[in-house]
Amino acid sequence: MSKPTAAPRFDWHGRRQGRKLRVGRKRLVEELLPQIRLTLPSDDQPFDPRGQFSPPPLELWLEIGFGAGEHLAGQAARHRDIGFFGCEVFLNGLASALAHIDREKLTNVRVLHEDARGLLPRLPDASVQRIYLLFPDPWPKRRHRERRFTGRANLDALARVMADGAELRIASDDMGYIRWTLENSRLHPDLAWLARRPQDWRQPPADWIPTRYQEKAIKAGRNPIYLAFRRRPRA
Repeated sequence: MSKPTAAPRFDWHGRRQGRKLRVGRKRLVEELLPQIRLTLPSDDQPFDPRGQFSPPPLELWLEIGFGAGEHLAGQAARHRDIGFFGCEVFLNGLASALAHIDREKLTNVRVLHEDARGLLPRLPDASVQRIYLLFPDPWPKRRHRERRFTGRANLDALARVMADGAELRIASDDMGYIRWTLENSRLHPDLAWLARRPQDWRQPPADWIPTRYQEKAIKAGRNPIYLAFRRRPRA
């Protein structure tokens, strides 16, 4: 098994905070976040992802950019024997997720208030059984397309940490982003697109939990697309 390399340096182009947090949300950031914050060890120290939970979970699932946290907390509430890592840079979204986690009394969630690209190099090979990337920033301008998360370098990183048979789920209401994702992922040797008919990408999975971004898109007349990929077995 190859040893993960140190996290690369990268630039963050999105917002880190919006409106001033309400008193209750600020309290959660100050009190709850330190209890469930995912703190990565120094580069020369090993990282045991399942050891972040007690007891260790049956599987590890990861949500990249969990927004307001409805999906992350909803899935964690349904699967309390699964350990969830959530990564989110936007403070207001993080505070909203903390409210969901606090309300559901979830003990199987750990959050990283940073870009997921800092976490992926630290995860061991084949350590994650499911990854979600739901309604990411589409970066629609041509000059910004390389900022999209589903470029080859990030897909390589995802494929490395995914266990054989693990699932990658991606949703977006931006057709430019969907075409970009399909172009990159279908060419990736480690990922297999699971769709067999149009209904497979037009309808969300059976265990889908709605998000505010999905609902906003539908109200605006945009039809979200739901993509699912399976990690091919290693040689």
